[in-house]
Amino acid sequence: QVQLVESGGGLVQAGGSLRLSCAASGRTFSRSGSMGWFRQAPGKEREFVAAITRSVGSTRYADSVKGRFTISRDSARNTVYLQMNSLKPEDTAVYYCAFKTYGGSAGPYDYWGQGTQVTVSS
Repeated sequence: QVQLVESGGGLVQAGGSLRLSCAASGRTFSRSGSMGWFRQAPGKEREFVAAITRSVGSTRYADSVKGRFTISRDSARNTVYLQMNSLKPEDTAVYYCAFKTYGGSAGPYDYWGQGTQVTVSS
């Protein structure tokens, strides 16, 4: 089992920045797999935001956040970060951290955090 704890959400004005963190614990001793961020806005399906592989740190982003969001990892702390800049009202959503035990950053993830709310006011 892997447990994920997100932090860093909040309320910010359009154009502002937030940094989300996700700490993984439990059966995380392997360097395989990936960690990612997804989001779900009210009335919409959950969508992919960004992901990073745990071994070499390869990253992947949704087109809607490219150039504004940056995903990074601290392997020693089993923590992944999402730096969000130039935030827009349409970025408002609950952001979920996810952990994939094996393989690249695409495809289904095995574990999910509880989510953290990000609200961007216009």
